[in-house]
Amino acid sequence: MPEGDTVYRVAHRLDRALRGGTITRFDLRVPELANADLTGSVVHGVVPRGKHILMRIGAHTLRSHLRMDGAWHLYRPGERWRAPAHTARAIVGTADVEAVGFEVSMLALVPTTEEASLVSHLGPDPLSDDWDPAEAARRVGSDPRPIHVALLDQRNVAGFGNEYAAELLFLRGVLPTRPATEVDAAALLDLGARTIRANRDRIDRTFTGVALRGRTTWVYGRGRRPCRRCGTLIRTGELGADPTEERRTFWCPRCQR
Repeated sequence: MPEGDTVYRVAHRLDRALRGGTITRFDLRVPELANADLTGSVVHGVVPRGKHILMRIGAHTLRSHLRMDGAWHLYRPGERWRAPAHTARAIVGTADVEAVGFEVSMLALVPTTEEASLVSHLGPDPLSDDWDPAEAARRVGSDPRPIHVALLDQRNVAGFGNEYAAELLFLRGVLPTRPATEVDAAALLDLGARTIRANRDRIDRTFTGVALRGRTTWVYGRGRRPCRRCGTLIRTGELGADPTEERRTFWCPRCQR
């Protein structure tokens, strides 16, 4: 599932392409929204909120989520799509550009005055202008579950995914199974905010400071390979709020205790 920095870049690319344009094509290919039509409305902007993308069009907001396989492409009107047409779930076009959402999910269309109903459950977002580190630390630090699970819960803090959880916990020397109540949540989230902000404008995300392929992470995706710091083999496991939400965890048994 894309991390918050990826969603941030997608939203800002859509904003640059669509802002100020008048809708000439509006097609939502999900049954409950199939009759929606915002043709003639002006695009006021596109903003990210955690892992959600909010398109503000006329008096309405269109929410989408990339999930595992979703993507928004930009095309010139009439240009051939680079993904199968049957996977298109949303088409938002102006005279100059068409934004096509392939395999996007959680599509919802509400009056912008009710936009909060779509994202009010989310915790503080480190990439938003109103980032509240104290509130994020309070939510994470009071969660009795393993810190890896608490960090992924978007109700605690919005935007961090599995890769960030694994890498931040390594950098702080914290086992993913440690209860969040026993972790210095403020220090962890300060590191997380600084890291995700540094990565938001990069094409290639890095946690090591090296942008070369295969050298961008400390532990994530490196199961059974030597730790870059101490040489101990990286271990893997699975953690989740319930069996349907389990995610692969990566940690160094020597550097994280």
